Amino acid sequence: MLDQDFARIRAHRNNLSRYRHLLKTELSDIERQFIERRLAEEQTALEALAADAFPAAFTVPNAPSAIGTTGVER
Repeated sequence: MLDQDFARIRAHRNNLSRYRHLLKTELSDIERQFIERRLAEEQTALEALAADAFPAAFTVPNAPSAIGTTGVER
């Protein structure tokens, strides 16, 4: 099951990358709106899948830790 989740996550990330690239091109207003909507839908789908596949949430601290700044633990 984990392999399938990784494959689906990879597909969503590839789609997001493709849509972001398309937004950098010359598009009509209707095309741009469509791509922006699809981008939002893909992002939402990726977040939902990641939350289901990896339910534990890890947060990165804003301030660097003592280990990260000095290389040694105090």
